[in-house]
Amino acid sequence: MPFLTPDVPPVDPAEFRTLPRQERIRTLANFWAVYGFGTPKSVHAIYITKLLVLYVCGGVVLATLTSDVGGPLEVSSWWDQPIIYQKLVLWTLFLELFGIGGTWGPLAAHFKPMTGGISYWARPDTIRLPPWPQRVPLTSGDNRTPGDVLLYLATLGSFVIAIVSGGMRPDGFGFDLVDPRLMALSAALLVLCGLRDKILFLAARGEQYLPILIISTLAGTLLTSTDFIVAAKLIIVIVWICASISKINPHFENVIPPMVSNAPFTPKSLKRAHYRSLPEDLKPSKLAWFMAHILGTTAELVVPIVLLLSTNWTVTLLAVGSMVLFHLFITQTFPLAVPLEWNVLFAYIAICLFAGFPAGEGFGIMDFSQPWMLPVFAAVLFFFPVLGNLRPDLVSFLPSMRQYAGNWASATWAFAPGAEAKLNQLTRPANNQIDQLIDGLGYDPDVAEMTLDMTLSWRSMHSQGRGLFSVMQKYLRSEYETYSLREAEFCCNAVIGWNFGDGHLHDDQLIEAIQKRVGFAPGEFIVVWVESQPIHKATQEYFVMDAALGIIERGTWLVTDCVNEQPWLPNGPIATQVTWRHPELHPDSDQHDGDKEMA
Repeated sequence: MPFLTPDVPPVDPAEFRTLPRQERIRTLANFWAVYGFGTPKSVHAIYITKLLVLYVCGGVVLATLTSDVGGPLEVSSWWDQPIIYQKLVLWTLFLELFGIGGTWGPLAAHFKPMTGGISYWARPDTIRLPPWPQRVPLTSGDNRTPGDVLLYLATLGSFVIAIVSGGMRPDGFGFDLVDPRLMALSAALLVLCGLRDKILFLAARGEQYLPILIISTLAGTLLTSTDFIVAAKLIIVIVWICASISKINPHFENVIPPMVSNAPFTPKSLKRAHYRSLPEDLKPSKLAWFMAHILGTTAELVVPIVLLLSTNWTVTLLAVGSMVLFHLFITQTFPLAVPLEWNVLFAYIAICLFAGFPAGEGFGIMDFSQPWMLPVFAAVLFFFPVLGNLRPDLVSFLPSMRQYAGNWASATWAFAPGAEAKLNQLTRPANNQIDQLIDGLGYDPDVAEMTLDMTLSWRSMHSQGRGLFSVMQKYLRSEYETYSLREAEFCCNAVIGWNFGDGHLHDDQLIEAIQKRVGFAPGEFIVVWVESQPIHKATQEYFVMDAALGIIERGTWLVTDCVNEQPWLPNGPIATQVTWRHPELHPDSDQHDGDKEMA
């Protein structure tokens, strides 16, 4: 039955493994262009059920029955109530931090078990990654302690308490809110969790929701009812604007075709139309350019500004509808991090804040009671996106607001024959994805390998993948065909329980933590890692790391060289500029073919 069976490449899996790696990438990239991951529709049905039953229905029932706004079915009585807005944000926070929001299930490489999250973070001795261990006291180390587990569970509990609490009305407000003290508790615990482990803060999507907790804390003291609504509007508008600006780059056009190709209900003819000429040319077509830069970047920049400034009800309503459709489009593509709840929440927020509290009825930015606070508030919200685009090495791409922009820190892991199994020594509830597929789901080993090769082909369809595979080829040389290559984002999910396409979660900090526990021999575990492109530079910086030896090479590549190449690198590896090589630990000091080495 098509509903239960996946789409699979028309090749014999055993023979397929004997092909050269770049030929395998070409075959699977062309398959992805038409079929995406090939996931059975039954898997998408699981995600849709989770979204509608657990998230939407569960959240609405919890929020309405614990607030004096009418029952769940009385939509007209609660859709524009700020307390419902707050509680749905808290519900989203809870599900994300629990581990059953984004990055859940087989589309995020959680094959069996499907849930990472709490099964990792409520378990002592799993890996944690503090963001500033040398600068923030009491955060050093990479081992999760019983204290970390208690802090994590307390944070989850604070969200639940705030959700089920009744509302209260601050002085001068015309509507109820969650008690600001409960919001302050949730905000404080989330920050403490993040200082001990950046995985938890990012998994909760703290960069999106912490500002909402903060303005909720200030409601009734520093913020009037109008101030609260205007500040909430400003938060979501700045998220949209920063995300749109981050898409003004050479990478983003390459994001749209494979994203649309993975949409399970999109006609195959429309998927093919996003590429210039399958199977020879997988560069984005003119349609992909239009989708990326007009319906994507331009719309996401212009429409939110209209929403913020418009005092015309018809214009406001059209803008609200545009942003709702924008997020529903992303939702139906089932992107690999599967951030379905986040997109549905933002669609609801657009309706609640902008249709429920129109600027023309006294809720515009000029109605803020203390105008001096607006630029200060905006500056705080813009700080990390601006810093992250100028210095991506200092800020994760999530606080940098580069969602979907294609400009990501990324990596490829390579294991010598037999070495990958050593990762199963780690304290964690799930084994490597290859073992989940073979032992957990009963896949034939050749089919399991081809399934994981699919993720490499997906990465190759994005600009940075072509650079990663180029460097890996140059470093491994003849051994490039014998090593097992893995998409680091998926591997990271199995190691720490979560990843959202963020290379900062599997950089040298994680590799060192793994090496401390596993002890790979030199040459057994090789990583090629690349940083996001700074907004003012034409290059990306990469490093090569041997888990046993440390970083042994650094260099750069031109982004345009990656963007202009096909996924399977038919012209050979792209040119790279080596800026440093370890004089003793690098395999040789000779320049690789195609390299330029700086003196």
